[in-house]
Amino acid sequence: MQDNYSHEKKPAWEKMQSSEREIAEKFSHNYINFLSQCKTEREAIQWLKSDLKNSDQFHLSEFSSKAVALTKFGKLPVEKGINIIIAHVDAPRLDLKPSPLVEESELAFLKTHYYGGIKKYHWLNRPLALHGYMILSDGKSLQFTIGENADDPVFTIADLLPHLSKNVQSDKKISEAIPGEKLNILVGSLKLESNDKTKENSVKLAILKLLHEKFNITEEDFISAEFEVVPAGPAREVGLDRSMVGGYGQDDRICAWCAYQALMNTSELQKTAMVVWIDKEEIGSAGNTGADSVLISDAILQVLKKSNSPVSYDLLRTTIQNSFCISADVACAENPFNPEVLDKNNSAKLGYGVTIVKYTGVRGKSGANDAHAELMGKLRLIFNSQKVVWQSGELGKVDEGGGGTVAKYIAHWGIPTIDCGTPVISMHSPFEISHKADIYQTVKGYQAFFEQEEN
Repeated sequence: MQDNYSHEKKPAWEKMQSSEREIAEKFSHNYINFLSQCKTEREAIQWLKSDLKNSDQFHLSEFSSKAVALTKFGKLPVEKGINIIIAHVDAPRLDLKPSPLVEESELAFLKTHYYGGIKKYHWLNRPLALHGYMILSDGKSLQFTIGENADDPVFTIADLLPHLSKNVQSDKKISEAIPGEKLNILVGSLKLESNDKTKENSVKLAILKLLHEKFNITEEDFISAEFEVVPAGPAREVGLDRSMVGGYGQDDRICAWCAYQALMNTSELQKTAMVVWIDKEEIGSAGNTGADSVLISDAILQVLKKSNSPVSYDLLRTTIQNSFCISADVACAENPFNPEVLDKNNSAKLGYGVTIVKYTGVRGKSGANDAHAELMGKLRLIFNSQKVVWQSGELGKVDEGGGGTVAKYIAHWGIPTIDCGTPVISMHSPFEISHKADIYQTVKGYQAFFEQEEN
C-alpha cells in the first residue's frame, strides 16, 4: 500500500542502469573540463561558439559577447511556440575597481569590488587567478589570464593572524569581520630599479612596468577593462568514490552546460528549442545582457526572422504565449550539518536527481515567479514519461532567508516559466559541490523537455 500511495525519494544512482552510469561518468568529465576552462561569462560564451563552430544545425544570436541564444528549429512553425531553457553564466566573484593598483607599506595590491552574494572570508588566503578583458587606448581588445597554468604566479588576499584578530575580527559578526574594502589582491613586492632611491610608489611602478612589458598596457587601460578575480585551479572529482564534482562557478554554469548538452543530444524536434545563456543574474539581472531586459524577446524575434515568417508584433506575441520556459538554476541541496535552516520534507538532496522548484523568493514568496499547478504537472509528466529521476525542493525554511532566479523576468513577457536545475551544496562558495548522477539526470530531463510531443 505504501508503494502505491506514498512519494519516496531514492538516490538517482540506484535507479540508473550500468549504461547510464557510464554516460554519467563521461558527462561529468566533459563538464569538469568545461568548468575548468570557463571561469567568466565571456569565456563560457567563447567556449560555446568554439564547440559549435562545425555545426550548421543551429542558429546563434549573440548579445555583447556576454549572452547567447542558441536555437534548433523543429518541424512545427516557430509561432507554435519555443521550448526555452535559460541559465546564467555569471558567478559570484571579485571584480577589479576601475583604478585598482595601489601601494601600501611597499607592497602592491589590486583593489576589488565583490560581485554577487559572497561570504567574504571564503576569499582570503587562497590561490586566486586574474581573468582580464581590456579595451586599449587604440580601441583594440586584449584578453589574458594569469594564475591558471601550473607555471603561472597566483594572487591572494592576506588575512590577519589569529593572535591579533580578536577585536577587529573575532568579536564581530561574521558578516562584518571582513570589510569589502579590505579584499585587496596582493600582486607584488619588488621595487622598480632606479637611481632615485627615494621615489614613491616604486613597487606600484614596478608592477606597471611588468604589465607594460608583457601586455603593452598602461594604468589608464584598467578603466576600460573587465578583470575578474576567481579561484585558481581546475574543477575536481570529490570523494574517495569520485561520485561528486567540486569547483568554482557551478551556480549556474552547471545548468548552462546541461542545457547545451541536452540540445546537442536531441534528435528531430517537433517544436523549436532554444538555450539561452544570460549574464548578470547574480546582481539582479540588470543591464542589456541580463534577463531584466528585452533580450529574450529580441532572441525570439531573430528566430522568427530566420524562419522567414512574416514578422509582426502579433506574431511575436503569439510565439511568446505559445512558448514554455525552464529557468535553469541550481537548487539548494541539503547540508546535513545545518538542518536548522531547511524543511527536510521540502529540501533537495544531493544525488537524488534534477530538482523542480515551484517558487523561490523571500519571506512571503516576495520576488517569486511561483509556477502554476499546470506547469508543475506538465513538467512532472514529461519527466515521468522519460524515466527522469527528479525531486522537488525549495530554498530553505519560511522566513529563514531566500533568493531568486531569472524566472520572474521571463514570465513578465508572458512565457509560462518554471524553475528546474541541479542541486548543489556550498552554493556561492569558491568550491561548490554537485553530484554526477544529478548532472546526468539534469541533461536527461532537459532533453526530455526539448523532445516533448505536443498533444
